[in-house]
Amino acid sequence: MTQVDHRSLSVPDGLAGERVDAAIARMFGLSRTRAADLIAEGHVRLDGAEIGKSDRVLPGAVIDVTIPSMVDPLEVVPEIVEGIGIIHDDDAIVVIDKPVGVAVHPSPGWSGPTVVGHLAGAGFRIATSGASERQGIVQRLDVGTSGVMVIAKSEHAYSVLKNAFRNRTVDKTYHALVQGHPDPLEGTVDAPIGRHPKADYKFAVMADGRPSVTHYNTLEAHRFASLLEVHLETGRTHQIRVHMAALKHPCVGDMTYGADPTLGRRVGLERQWLHAVRLGFEHPETGEQVSYESTYPADLAHALEVIRDAH
Repeated sequence: MTQVDHRSLSVPDGLAGERVDAAIARMFGLSRTRAADLIAEGHVRLDGAEIGKSDRVLPGAVIDVTIPSMVDPLEVVPEIVEGIGIIHDDDAIVVIDKPVGVAVHPSPGWSGPTVVGHLAGAGFRIATSGASERQGIVQRLDVGTSGVMVIAKSEHAYSVLKNAFRNRTVDKTYHALVQGHPDPLEGTVDAPIGRHPKADYKFAVMADGRPSVTHYNTLEAHRFASLLEVHLETGRTHQIRVHMAALKHPCVGDMTYGADPTLGRRVGLERQWLHAVRLGFEHPETGEQVSYESTYPADLAHALEVIRDAH
């Protein structure tokens, strides 16, 4: 909820004849631009009547102003998120099973649930390293991608895991259901990825992009689609989705990257068929090799069954 602040003041003699936006700025300690915006949005009344910003004020007139508080889009709001599973928890790390439709951390333009908000709401203390809205976050999954991910709880774990991801020593395994049949059945896509030149919410293979390496292996080949096991060497935003689309085998249901909407509807998907199934790394405290897994959520399991049964 956006909180609001209601204030009423009488115009002092010294501001008689001033434009109302200038008077409000002086009386309420606002910038002239903010005052003009409040008037334009209908948040200001002069003696009970609506006004224009260039109207003049008379001494003794009562100005009523409603000031909505500016909401910080990056503020972490503690709230329990339905569907987030805790796979493992100790003093150093918490490993979760992220459902679809949940962002890892707040960002401008996203008002939905977040992983960090859930952890705060559930009473988890996580590392304070990193920007305030993504403290403890050492990796990310897209809003539309589900599966296993790790969050650092201690500062030591944060720095160790951050280095492990940077040095590519983490085993990141995904399963992707892609349209058609990749040729060869297993291979490596080594193609740099950068922001899409025409749509800033997308990415694309770009000559001047960042190095990006994806290894894939076909687990099942069906009439309309293939189930792949994918290992990420690098961790670019949308990497698997971009690389599979570049091979002309986009993830089933991934309309952003050119998937067939008819097939998406047939299997009941409104998001990409992509799931982080396994995450393996050296535990930041014990040094032992650990691995955590996540099973397919219901929507992906159903879509895969439809593909397996298609003749």
